[in-house]
Amino acid sequence: MSAASSVLRLSRAVVFATVCGAVSAGGHALAGGGLVPFPVFLAGVLAAFGLAYLIDGRERGLMAVLAATVSTQTVLHQLFERLAPGEGAGPAHGHPASGMVLVHLTVAVLTAWWLHRGECALWLMIRLYATPVPRLLLPMGPVAGVEPPLRRPATPGPPPRSGRTVPGTISRRGPPAMARH
Repeated sequence: MSAASSVLRLSRAVVFATVCGAVSAGGHALAGGGLVPFPVFLAGVLAAFGLAYLIDGRERGLMAVLAATVSTQTVLHQLFERLAPGEGAGPAHGHPASGMVLVHLTVAVLTAWWLHRGECALWLMIRLYATPVPRLLLPMGPVAGVEPPLRRPATPGPPPRSGRTVPGTISRRGPPAMARH
């Protein structure tokens, strides 16, 4: 794996993990699960990062991204439910409430759509960068049906003088004069 591809893979995994973790923690709190303590949030982001880094490496379709986000949301929900009450963040739930499941699934679908659009844009830029620049071939002769530009008429002015030159001027036009003896 080249250095550029490993940096790209790492950065894509970081974006995926950060978006999934932040949106999931916010949705979890809004759905009544309580605020997620930072160490638990960090553990969730690291888990999402591990998943994203493992499946990354090539362009994925919308269904693959949706499956990854649903899986990640499931892991994050379980992690937030199990670890957040232990930290004193809220009451423990024996089973997920329907509202909480709906929030996590909605977050998964929206995140999948947003991340997939970013994936499409990123891979389009990569493909365009790898494509050689097209050469424009311009016609060398006159184009059929196009009139050449008209020549501008000479401006009226005094007629050019011919014949004698003013005495004392040096004319350096033409080949050197033969030396006269």
